[in-house]
Amino acid sequence: MRKETPVLEKPIAAAEPSALAANVEYAAGHTNMLQLIELRWIAVVGQVTTIAGAILVFHVRLPLVQMLQVLACLIAFNIASHLRWHERRPVTNRELFLALLVDVGMFTLQLYLSGGTTNPFAFLYLLQVIISAVLLEAWSTWTIVGITLACLAGLAVFARPLALPFDHARGIGSLYVQGLLVCFALNAALLVIFVSRISNTLRTKAAQLADLRQRAAEEDHIVRMGLLASGAAHELGTPLATLSVILGDWKRMPEFKKNPELLEEIGEMQTQLKRCKSIVSSVLLAAGETRGESAARTTIRTFLDQLVDDWKGSRPVHGFTYDNRIADDVRVVFDSALKQMIDNVLDNALEASPAWVGLDAGVEQGMLKLAVSDAGPGFAPAMLAHFGKPYQSSKGRPGGGLGLFLVVNVARTLGGTVSASNRPEGGAEVRLTLPLSAIALEQERVDVR
Repeated sequence: MRKETPVLEKPIAAAEPSALAANVEYAAGHTNMLQLIELRWIAVVGQVTTIAGAILVFHVRLPLVQMLQVLACLIAFNIASHLRWHERRPVTNRELFLALLVDVGMFTLQLYLSGGTTNPFAFLYLLQVIISAVLLEAWSTWTIVGITLACLAGLAVFARPLALPFDHARGIGSLYVQGLLVCFALNAALLVIFVSRISNTLRTKAAQLADLRQRAAEEDHIVRMGLLASGAAHELGTPLATLSVILGDWKRMPEFKKNPELLEEIGEMQTQLKRCKSIVSSVLLAAGETRGESAARTTIRTFLDQLVDDWKGSRPVHGFTYDNRIADDVRVVFDSALKQMIDNVLDNALEASPAWVGLDAGVEQGMLKLAVSDAGPGFAPAMLAHFGKPYQSSKGRPGGGLGLFLVVNVARTLGGTVSASNRPEGGAEVRLTLPLSAIALEQERVDVR
């Protein structure tokens, strides 16, 4: 599902959850392909060392020219793979499967030229099988198993035996047994290193997918809440309009004109009714209805100053500290959802600390940073651990915690973040970080002097 951005003239739509999940899959595949490329370079070094040691140290007769030709093909393929996957990030199961098939094919050719199944390093086929089991889908893994088994059978039939003395009775002194030990050490070391890395990649992918599923569930929750709020707002419109007409008639009636106290109370009722109608309108605007009417062009300093003035004028604020440290003003466009997000954080701070609330605003490296502080009891550890999750609240009433939940999701839609902590001197602090590019009208500054 796609969420609509609260900024009108510069909409920033959240990516589809399915697309985000595909990106996670592709990123994991790309990391795994880079692991295969690194493993292939280790294989190149290992083959060069083994061929040189067999010929120079143990005087084993090998077809050096043909083996070096196969090695050159493996090096060329790995260079091409590095160039391709260094730029292109999406990697599919099929492409990993083909890369492993090339490795199996090159290794089979080298074994064919160096004794086939009599070569103690033939057991390195297990490395390819285990890595395919970790990286690939089931059908691909079983295909690799079948191919390696066929290669071993073919080598047993067609490859010439390695010219090694048949001295197995010597135990550890046997050259073949020593080769088996080296093969086992290589298998074990490479599996521990690379399977651990691949497992870490898979765990990271699983964590990211779990986070995406949670995000999709939260977005679905927001949509259902939006539909409910929009329906309620429509239903409330008519009785509020009726109350407004009745209060207007009362104010003109002689019985009320003669009573200043009643007139004052009617005026207060009209003020509160106006605020209720404004809230209903904001709910409809946030739900995407008649949204274009609420767009406003201004500057970031003017927007924040006006927001603070409106908030102070409509709440019983006793102590309020406002520090606007934005030096370069930026032209922005905003609607009610952005204003509601900041108002919501201020309201929560005021409810926790009626005596004092603070708002600090600044811009650092293209990011708008707002910090709302209070002198209340602060957040409980459980609240901080689940900050921004729905129905996580210390207020102890049904539906509590939805305000901060919506704040977090609006900020995330704009590409920003929300965090909370307890102040050392007492109270809590909620920090909102939003990219100015998400609300900027133009890439130009307004010099305020």
